[in-house]
Amino acid sequence: MQYGIFSVSDITRDPVSGETPSEAERIDAIVKIATHAEEVGLDVFAIGEHHNPPFFSSSPTTLLAHIAALTERLIVTTSTTLITTNDPVRLAEEYAMLQHLSKGRMDLMLGRGNTGPVYPWFGKDIRQSLPLALENYNLLHRLWHEDVVDWEGKFRTPLQGFTSTPRPLDDVPPFVWHGSIRTPEIAEQAAYYGNGFFANNIFWPKEHYQRLIAFYRERFEHYGHGTAKQAIVGLGGQAYIAKTSQEAKSEFRPYFNEAPVYGNGPTMEEFTDATPLTVGSPQEVIDKTLTFREWAGDYQRQLFLMDHAGLPLKTVLKQLDLLGEEVIPVLRKETEARKDPETPEAPTHASLVKAKYGDAAPRQPRPNANRGDNVTGASPYQDSADEFQAEYPSL
Repeated sequence: MQYGIFSVSDITRDPVSGETPSEAERIDAIVKIATHAEEVGLDVFAIGEHHNPPFFSSSPTTLLAHIAALTERLIVTTSTTLITTNDPVRLAEEYAMLQHLSKGRMDLMLGRGNTGPVYPWFGKDIRQSLPLALENYNLLHRLWHEDVVDWEGKFRTPLQGFTSTPRPLDDVPPFVWHGSIRTPEIAEQAAYYGNGFFANNIFWPKEHYQRLIAFYRERFEHYGHGTAKQAIVGLGGQAYIAKTSQEAKSEFRPYFNEAPVYGNGPTMEEFTDATPLTVGSPQEVIDKTLTFREWAGDYQRQLFLMDHAGLPLKTVLKQLDLLGEEVIPVLRKETEARKDPETPEAPTHASLVKAKYGDAAPRQPRPNANRGDNVTGASPYQDSADEFQAEYPSL
């Protein structure tokens, strides 16, 4: 099981101090949070993608490459990358570059996001969001698995003889999670490709996510990727931790009450009863998190949201100390003891390389020379297979 944290990159007024951090302060803080996550023993750091205030993470690959350079073992990922409004060609290039720079310590989560206006900002129609998600990932998948791609679809210009560069590290594409909170078609897509399915598991009752995960597992087995138990599942969650339950509730209540995402609605107690949010002692967080597998089955990745709602940096770092020192060690031990032997580990770059090559050396693509017009000849790489020969449109 991999444990980590994720951030939606919000810049929110602190209701206790009354201050709103600047973008510069918040960006600096998230780097400190990510590096501290590694220091306390967490496995994964994830950042969302947004293109509007009050969020700052408009360029996840830039941020994650910087964090990867400052860490040694932390897996960096997204939560989520917008598969609908980003060009799949740019996604293929940018995340392959991040994969190289991080030496394989990355993967990515794809989703449609929750900001409706982002569609016209990037020239897309929100009414086509689901077809966009399906078509764009189909192209991204091919760009990472084929040296030369000829492609024609509905939502972007055709490609002829196109090679996405750089090729994935060791010619093994990054592992992909498909994130969804409501859409069975996305669970179906994840199952079809044998990819992971990530249920955000924040706002809604567990019964909602339970249905989506069960459907994904069923379809994963249907497509022949393994048994339903072997499907790759990730869950989100929220926690605020203090030494005692009383301290946690007292400290977090003003942040909960004014949080844009869930303030001014149910009480904190009602919300924690109905959703995965845990506000309490380390043992309470452990106990509630361990119940997730009772309805989701054994799963591979657990991410906690801990820097939201205007919490100051010093508070978030203290939360990470408690999470890493008192919560995660117990969760690792208990999860391992309860895990079904059939449950696989979370995919990593090393495990994917091993699955593809065994003990053989992985492929390291070496380009052929161009034709003199900055376009590669018929074979883009010295070892490209015969079926990957480029034919370019005539000028």
